[in-house]
Amino acid sequence: MTSLKHKGSLLKFYVWLPILVLYISVLNEFDLNYLNLKYFSFNFPFILIFFFTLKDFKYFDYFLVFIAGLFNDTVIGLPLGISSLSFLLICISTAYIRNITIRPNPLKDWFYFLFVISLINSLNYSLLTLFFSYNLILMSYLVNTFFTFLFYIIFVSLFKYYLKGLND
Repeated sequence: MTSLKHKGSLLKFYVWLPILVLYISVLNEFDLNYLNLKYFSFNFPFILIFFFTLKDFKYFDYFLVFIAGLFNDTVIGLPLGISSLSFLLICISTAYIRNITIRPNPLKDWFYFLFVISLINSLNYSLLTLFFSYNLILMSYLVNTFFTFLFYIIFVSLFKYYLKGLND
């Protein structure tokens, strides 16, 4: 198998793949609502941002994450800056946990992820209902938090496989 380090343009595409996937997911509003299941949705950008900022992936720039949040607000129809604030809070919290952690533990990261997305979803719900007078259903936020938490472990294994392919 040939190494990606010997392939110039393929390596450039491969290292920028997480940002491309982030932009595709926010432009597509990727939360599997296309299946028409009433109580099933998860927030893929939260998982992607949390993992790659936790691993300190050098091509995952915070400014690009901020711009992705603006795109997400435009596609979903939220006030500009709500998703950007959420995405940047994820970046700040994962940068904090990355700097204070001596030995990474996937199980602790998983439960820290639950804490972070719960905090961010409650902040989003509060901002949208109190300041912007949105009529939101709390159950949809709880379901989204639960399934995002569950799917984190699945996507972490895929993302680790990606990073392993990048380092080979």
